[in-house]
Amino acid sequence: MATNNVSLDVAIMGREFRVACPEDEREGLLQAVTYLDRKMREIRDAGKVIGLERIAIMAALNITHDYLAQRPAEPDTRAYRERIDQLSSLLDQALAQQDNLF
Repeated sequence: MATNNVSLDVAIMGREFRVACPEDEREGLLQAVTYLDRKMREIRDAGKVIGLERIAIMAALNITHDYLAQRPAEPDTRAYRERIDQLSSLLDQALAQQDNLF
């Protein structure tokens, strides 16, 4: 089933942008715009970064860092592999004992 796209006029740091998105994602997009606008204003108000482009890049870096910090850590595959090797060795020993019974 096709989703209808809608065009939204949004404002970020006082600048207007027209953005298209699927109709069912409209609220999420508006939340993202509000969040980005707030983060960019925080950076601008701190006074350490000048220029809209630099503020946008710093906001993107901060948001990305926050996102990556919240993700669960990658599993330690080495530990899993060692445990699988141990279990495989135990199975081999048990099967070898079974072979001696016949």
